[in-house]
Amino acid sequence: MFGLPLELITMLGSTVLGGVMSIWGQSMKMKQEQNKMLMERANANAGFVAEARNAGKNDKHFAWTRRLIALSAVFAIIVLPKLVAVFYPEVGVYVGYTEIQVGFLDFIFGPGQEVVKWQYAEGFVITPLDTHIVSAIVGLYFGAGFTK
Repeated sequence: MFGLPLELITMLGSTVLGGVMSIWGQSMKMKQEQNKMLMERANANAGFVAEARNAGKNDKHFAWTRRLIALSAVFAIIVLPKLVAVFYPEVGVYVGYTEIQVGFLDFIFGPGQEVVKWQYAEGFVITPLDTHIVSAIVGLYFGAGFTK
């Protein structure tokens, strides 16, 4: 047909097929090694995560420090201003909150500009900061409770 003997065509075909199969086998071995290393890395990461999660359980000072920070924040930011408002109602406070100025075409171009508004108030005032701090602290303890 091409002037080559059939044995030579068979030998060339089997040589090419053998080379392709050898490269394919090496590729499979490399993928197997790669997966093995990925599994080892995942196991090492799982160990690090478990160690980090258990760090607070093994150290009693860690838990007390976290509690002290939370109680200090609650007292200084929420309780103390309320106590001042109860015992000294004539003392005024400035309350700052974020307000978004709305424009005519905001539904096309996105929300308006954020502006911090400051208002003077007297007496017992609950600020947005109070609600944010309380929700953050409650979330911290609920999140820590859910992971146990």
